[in-house]
Amino acid sequence: MISVADLLTHNRVPGNYFAFETYVRGDLELGLLENRQGERLLALPATLIQAIYAGLEKETGQASRLVLFNCGKWWGKCFYTRFCEQLAGYYNTSVAAMSMADFLQALQQCWRCHGWGRLELDQTYQASGFLVVNIWNSPYARLAPAGHHPVCHLEAGVLASFFSSLAGRELYCLQTTCESMGADCNRFILGLPHRLEPAETMVTNLNHDAILQQLCPASAP
Repeated sequence: MISVADLLTHNRVPGNYFAFETYVRGDLELGLLENRQGERLLALPATLIQAIYAGLEKETGQASRLVLFNCGKWWGKCFYTRFCEQLAGYYNTSVAAMSMADFLQALQQCWRCHGWGRLELDQTYQASGFLVVNIWNSPYARLAPAGHHPVCHLEAGVLASFFSSLAGRELYCLQTTCESMGADCNRFILGLPHRLEPAETMVTNLNHDAILQQLCPASAP
């Protein structure tokens, strides 16, 4: 609840820090993009993302999946640090002290504001130790070459690192459906590495729901 004393002291009611209209600022003459703190933002053209996929596939073959995942883990660690710093400075509280509703709203808006698509968390299997993340309109899925396997390895790495930092323990992220394969959205399962390891070989043979039933049959809806 917002108190009158806070309004008199701070003279504002904090909104969503990552609201696009206030978070992204541009200078057309200089061709610069910045966030509301004055930090530089980088716009990635579609041809660059496509070239990254093609170049890694040519240079590393199947290892390109691991390369992208590890790059995503590094990116996710930096992303988590910036995310917490920005929210703490804006709301004058730590991420740990925020309500779950405010935290999720900030994360969803941040994801959308950076052009990564729409993100939602599915906590249906939380009691079994798994968190499902659904992402729609991912540029990394849209621009990847179509194939028989999910391709959002970079995002999987980002999610694994971000939620590992949030949880304070090492988590792994496995993608089970992909828009590049005609799925309605990209689905990711987060959990402890040793518990998700058996599902690595299931992705090509089982759908998302069937994989979750194998991982936690007692919690399957």
